[in-house]
Amino acid sequence: MTAEKKGRLRSDRPLSELKKERETFIQTFLRKGVQFTEELVSENFKLRQRLAELEANNATLKAQVASDDAIRELLKKIDALEREKVTLLSRFEEVEAASSRWGDQYHEVEGELANLANLYIASNQLHGSLSVRTTLLRIKELLEQLIGVRSFAVYLASSDGRSLVPVLSGGIGTPGPIPIVAEDGGIGEVYSTAMTQIERGALRHGSVDRPLALVPLKVEDQVVGVLAIFSALEQKSHFMPVDFELMKLLGSHAGLALMCARLYADVGYKSPSFDGIASENS
Repeated sequence: MTAEKKGRLRSDRPLSELKKERETFIQTFLRKGVQFTEELVSENFKLRQRLAELEANNATLKAQVASDDAIRELLKKIDALEREKVTLLSRFEEVEAASSRWGDQYHEVEGELANLANLYIASNQLHGSLSVRTTLLRIKELLEQLIGVRSFAVYLASSDGRSLVPVLSGGIGTPGPIPIVAEDGGIGEVYSTAMTQIERGALRHGSVDRPLALVPLKVEDQVVGVLAIFSALEQKSHFMPVDFELMKLLGSHAGLALMCARLYADVGYKSPSFDGIASENS
């Protein structure tokens, strides 16, 4: 077994770990919101019970009126109970409105935390391995599982920068993508200009000839490749805000992760020496 294969085996992690980390991250932040919502529901239930008791008391008092002398006193009690009923109804409506607002905020926070979890997991997965094979596999998982991509290709620039070579693809079939001239077509334009192109409308006409998204892969200010998304899953009608953030993250980190993995393989999977770093930066 070669040194590169050994390095790859040590770096691979179970694919189920992606889902497990995401669920753990979300549950940690949502526990307090769930507890507060349950308290509001309990308060609403108590108010409903109190209203039911008042209705029963009103009915009982009206049934017990048996003489003219008792009518006035009973009517006063009924009026008092009616006023209390109105007050409780007002409080109930206020609590119900507050519960609705908190429910909306809860769902909004839940969505934001889910998006944050996706970004956290994506960044963690990209930089969690120094194996080129594992890094490519994780890029594929992020595209398919978090963004909902059906077909795509990742191109990296050749050493002379004149061509773009496909190093990863999915959903295209046989034959797969072929190398292209760095200045040709939409992919070459994105490579040359470093300008992202993403479809912001309905995702119905994506193809290899008309990609839905072209994202330059950068290492600092240098473009080292292009991510091309050709089509999305049928149930995905539009790119969501979190999809734009995930593509932006891939553009900033995927190229760097692949470069680090390749450099690590080139030195025989040996850790570099950190001697002298302190003196160089003093």
